[in-house]
Amino acid sequence: QVQLVESGGGLVQPGGSLRLSCAASADIFSVYAMGWYRQTPGKQRELVAAFTSGGITNYADSVKGRFTISRDNTKNTVLLQMNSLKPEDTAVYFCNAHYYHYNYWGQGTQVTVSS
Repeated sequence: QVQLVESGGGLVQPGGSLRLSCAASADIFSVYAMGWYRQTPGKQRELVAAFTSGGITNYADSVKGRFTISRDNTKNTVLLQMNSLKPEDTAVYFCNAHYYHYNYWGQGTQVTVSS
């Protein structure tokens, strides 16, 4: 069973920063394309940032210049550094790993941006 373990969510004031982490097993981390999505009540889950299978990074327009996705190959972890957070970034953030028709999700971590 594939496990994606997320951490790092929480409450932050507008303009603040958070870093999310997603840990995967070595075989998943080395093969699967991984990324971050987010979802708010009543809306579809949307891409935040992700690596393609070729290692290229994709970002949602709304987070470009503020969020950075990276990989820590020593810990089999994908990181999402979120800076200059806005109230509209409030959502549950999900880690994703996919490879062809295989698609897995983490349990989600809440990010709340509020004063």
